[in-house]
Amino acid sequence: MTDFQDLSAFLAVVRAGGFREAARTGDQSASSLSEAVRRLETSLGVRLLNRTTRSVAPTEVGARLAERLAPAFGEVEAALDVVNHFRDRPAGTLRINVPANVARTVLAPIIFPFLERYPDIRLEVVVEDSFVDLLAAGCDAGIRYDERLEQDMIALPIGPRTQRLITAASPAYLREHGTPMHPRDLLSHRCMRGQFAAGFIPLWEFERQGEIVRVDPQGPLLVRQGAAFELAAEGAVAGLGIIHLFDDWLRPHLDSGALVTVLDDWVQEFSGPFLYYPGREHLPSPLRAFVGFVRERAAT
Repeated sequence: MTDFQDLSAFLAVVRAGGFREAARTGDQSASSLSEAVRRLETSLGVRLLNRTTRSVAPTEVGARLAERLAPAFGEVEAALDVVNHFRDRPAGTLRINVPANVARTVLAPIIFPFLERYPDIRLEVVVEDSFVDLLAAGCDAGIRYDERLEQDMIALPIGPRTQRLITAASPAYLREHGTPMHPRDLLSHRCMRGQFAAGFIPLWEFERQGEIVRVDPQGPLLVRQGAAFELAAEGAVAGLGIIHLFDDWLRPHLDSGALVTVLDDWVQEFSGPFLYYPGREHLPSPLRAFVGFVRERAAT
């Protein structure tokens, strides 16, 4: 029978997208993972991964094997989690998949007290802005906004229930280029834009008294959605142009005066994020503890 640890190593490499990436999040070296996958390929008589100097990707048969292994390993982990019912406190690993703005502005006040309460739980936060199949990604739960939630999932409000996207620029930029008074004025300004991993560049959307305006401004800097937004924020502080981003992400720059808001009467509010997870009959102990902790905070 194929070695269980070799299968586990293969699945870890597929989930992480490479040997070094898998080694960073696990307890094996990249070389030992590579040897395990090579041993598995020899045992099965097929190539499971295509390797180049720059990337590692599953072959067709490798992708199908990983697809079948993911839920199977989930069941094994659930079976082992039964032991936690006999412990004084829950233990194990909790993997959560979140977009960058949630990692930056929502998680900190929640996970720090959670980890203090449950010191035997290890939290892994995977930052990803695209749509995600939780089970295929090897995650227990995710955090997304309601329009991007996976179907057939349990959704639980987490973090602020209302958030805002605001538009801001440095005082120096506004002195030189003027202050936009209507969203369409942005078409003649330099703007910092964000782009999803698939290449899609979302329009900037504004709302006032029921009127919605969407614009597609241009500018000197385009960044991928996620942590790179910090680079765009620094560009705005440096006077490079106008930025349109989460209020709480830009709040330190606003409080310091490095940025000032514009188009305040066009600010659009939307509902906050949700924690979502599969509706299993028996949740893993770390996830069950986290769900209970989030519900407790919401109640208070």
